[in-house]
Amino acid sequence: MAQQDYSDFLKQLYGVKVQKLNVNAGFTCPNRDGTLGAGGCTYCNNVSFTPAFTRASKSVTQQLLDAKQFYAGKYASMKYLAYFQSFTGTYAPVDKLQELYEEALSVPDVVGLVVSTRPDCLSDEILSLLGDIDKHHRVIVELGVETTHDRTLKLINRCHSWQYAKNAINKTAERGLVVGAHMILGLPGETIDDMLASVKTIAQLPLNSIKFHQLQVLKGTRLAKQWESGEVKLINWTPQEYATLCHQVLELLPGNIFVERMVSTAPSSMLLYPKWNLKPAQFKNLFDQIFYN
Repeated sequence: MAQQDYSDFLKQLYGVKVQKLNVNAGFTCPNRDGTLGAGGCTYCNNVSFTPAFTRASKSVTQQLLDAKQFYAGKYASMKYLAYFQSFTGTYAPVDKLQELYEEALSVPDVVGLVVSTRPDCLSDEILSLLGDIDKHHRVIVELGVETTHDRTLKLINRCHSWQYAKNAINKTAERGLVVGAHMILGLPGETIDDMLASVKTIAQLPLNSIKFHQLQVLKGTRLAKQWESGEVKLINWTPQEYATLCHQVLELLPGNIFVERMVSTAPSSMLLYPKWNLKPAQFKNLFDQIFYN
């Protein structure tokens, strides 16, 4: 359903087929530790996308070795990317980041880095570090943008503005780094027109890739309490309706932006809404049936 296949894009970057391996480096976020705010984003529960083999109590090396073992046998020939995804992947002193990134790249068959972070956690010093690493091992920077609407960013407690995201995307691209964005469809208070406006806006920036997913209400989050109490209203859409939105989104994106995904699936034990019971591959099949059959 993407305009171009994201796995092919990664193969072009690294010259071989690669698999991301999640790493939990024990970071937190500035909207959790009191630097900018407390409680984190209203929708966030990191456990929902953190594999069992990634625990901050283990070294980066051990996490990657365990993850490699998990994927062993899945593909005949495979190289790996160390994916610093949990919380904010640049939220530490530069010398500590350098130590962790270099440790990850010293693990056999790890050929590059994917660093997921916030737009307000990319200082010039950190960008310089990533640029230096990129001279020898390709680096992908994934920025949590979520929406281009400041009123929504405030509502979900992101503690940064759209301007921060726009600046971070431009600065990262200027360094020659591969830059991706993460967007959420269905955030509180947003209409379909709002979501499409975000896509139109971000499509004008120098992105290499973008990933979308539907807003998910997860147990233990502030959003769950707000939703259950009726404080916030969310779009009550079916998978077919969401697929229609995805089709509209894809039509707005230029062909040089690779789409990594359109949906995400949290563990059923944590998910309150929407309960579609569709894995990403099943959603893709539904999408293809609606629009390509």
